Amino acid sequence: MTRQGKKHSLNSVAYRNFMFKRLLSVGGFTLLSRITGFIRDILMASVLGKGALSDAFLVAFRFPNYFRAIFGDGTLNPAFLPRYAALHAKGEHEAAARFGDDVLAWQLAVQAVLMVLALTFMPALVLLIAPGFAGQPGQVELAATFTRITFPTLVLTVVVVQLSAMLNAIEKFWAAAAWQNFLNLAMIACFVAAPFFPNAAFAGACGVLLGGILEIIFMLWASRREGIVLHFRRPRVTPEIKEFFKAVAAVTFGTAAVTVSPFVDTIIASFLKPGSLTALYYGDRINQLPLGVLGLAVGTVLLPEMSNRIAKGDVTGADASQNRAAALALLLALPFVLVFLAIPDTIMRAIFAHGAFNREAASQAAIALMAYGVGLPAMVLVRITASTFYARHDTATPARCTVSSIAANIAVKIVLVLGFGLGIEGIALGTALGAWVNVGMLGWYGWRKGLLKFQPIFRRALVPIVLAAVAAGAGAWGGAHLVGSAHFHGSLNDLLSLAVAGVLAAIGYGAVVLAFRRRLPITR
Repeated sequence: MTRQGKKHSLNSVAYRNFMFKRLLSVGGFTLLSRITGFIRDILMASVLGKGALSDAFLVAFRFPNYFRAIFGDGTLNPAFLPRYAALHAKGEHEAAARFGDDVLAWQLAVQAVLMVLALTFMPALVLLIAPGFAGQPGQVELAATFTRITFPTLVLTVVVVQLSAMLNAIEKFWAAAAWQNFLNLAMIACFVAAPFFPNAAFAGACGVLLGGILEIIFMLWASRREGIVLHFRRPRVTPEIKEFFKAVAAVTFGTAAVTVSPFVDTIIASFLKPGSLTALYYGDRINQLPLGVLGLAVGTVLLPEMSNRIAKGDVTGADASQNRAAALALLLALPFVLVFLAIPDTIMRAIFAHGAFNREAASQAAIALMAYGVGLPAMVLVRITASTFYARHDTATPARCTVSSIAANIAVKIVLVLGFGLGIEGIALGTALGAWVNVGMLGWYGWRKGLLKFQPIFRRALVPIVLAAVAAGAGAWGGAHLVGSAHFHGSLNDLLSLAVAGVLAAIGYGAVVLAFRRRLPITR
C-alpha cells in the first residue's frame, strides 16, 4: 500500500472510531432517558390505569409536546443548527453567538404570546384536540386543568432545545442527550408522592412542570461549561434572521403537518371507548424505544457531521457518513420490528400489566404495538434521509415529502377506523404507512437530484441485516412459547417469557452479526 493509501486508511479508521464514540455518547444517554421513561410509564400505568382520568392526563401531557414539535425540535434542528454549525466551521464564532441570541429573542417572543392565548382559551383547545371528550361529563374541564399546569413547560423547553442544538453544532452531544432524563425523574417522584396530591393525574401534571424547570437549569449549566451563553435581548431583524425565517417557514409547515397526525390520532381515539387513547399511548411508547434511541442518536450525530463536511466541500465524506449511519440504524432497529410482530402480548403484559393496568388493557396496547412496528424502519430512516437536504439548507423538499406522507397517513386512518371499524390498530397502521411514504419520497427526490448515493458499505450490509432481524424474531417467538408451555401463572409467566425471549433473540441476532461482521459497519 502506498504512503497516501495508508494515510487515507488511518484517517478513515480514526473517523469511524470518532463517529462511534459520538453515537455511543448520544445513544447511551438517550437509552438512559428511555429507561427512566419506561420506569415512569410503568409507574404511571400502575397508578393511573386505563380510563377517563388517564385519557385526560395524556391529553395534558401531549399538548405542550405538540407545540414543542412545531416550534422546538422540528424547527431548530433543520433551520437553525446547519446555519449555526456552518458559522462555527468557518471560525466565525462571534457571528454564531449573535445569531443564537437573535433566534432566542424571537423564540421567546412567540412562545410568550402563544402561552397567554393557550392558557386563556384552554377548554376550547382541549375540545379541538379531543372533541370526543364533550360527550363525557367533566372530561373537558379535567383535561383543561391538567393542561394549564403542563403547558408553561413549552417556554422552558424551547430554550433547552436551542441550547441542545448549539451544543450539537460544536460536537458536544452528551448534555443534549441527557437533559430529558430530568422530566422522567421528576414525574417518577411525583407519581410516587401521588397520595399527597388530589389525584394521580394531578401529580403527573406537576411532575411535567417540575421536569421542565430542572431541564433548563441543567442545560444552562452544561452550555456555560462548554462556553455557550445565551443573552436575552429585544428581537431584531438581521440578514441572518431573514434567512432563518425563510427556512422556518418551510420547516414549520412540514413539522406542523407532522403534528397534525398525532392530533388526528387523539381526535379519533377520543371517540372510541374510554381507555383507547391510553392503550394507543403505551403501544407507541414501546415502539419509541428503538426509534428514540437509535433514530434520534444517529440523526443527532449525522446532521452536524454532514453540515460541517459539506461546508468544507467534503461531499464524499458526507455521503460516506450517511451510508454508514443508515446501515447501522437498520442493523440496530430492524430486529425490534420482528420481535414486536412475534411477541407483542408478552411484551405489553410483562411491562405494563400491573396494578390498575390489567391484562385486557395490555392486550389492546399490544395490537397497537404490532401496527406501529410495521413503520419502525421508515421512522428511523426518515431523519437520516432528510439530513441530505437539511445539510444543504434545503428545507422545502423534506416539507413537501412530509405533507404528502401526512395526507396518506390521515386518509388511511379514516378508511381503516371509520370505514372498517379497526379501532386503535387502524390509527397505528396509518402512522406506519405515512412513515414509509415519507422516506420513499425523500429517497426518490434525493436520487433524482443526485444527492443520495448508495455506496457499497450500505448495499453489502442489507442481507446480513435482514438475516439478523429474522433470527431475533424467531428467537423471541421460540423463547416466549417455550416458557408458556411450562404453565406458569400470571405475572411470573409474563416476566419469564419476556426474559427468555430476550435472551434467545439476542443469541440469534448476535450469531448472525458475528458471522457477517465483515460486511457490517461495525468493524474497523
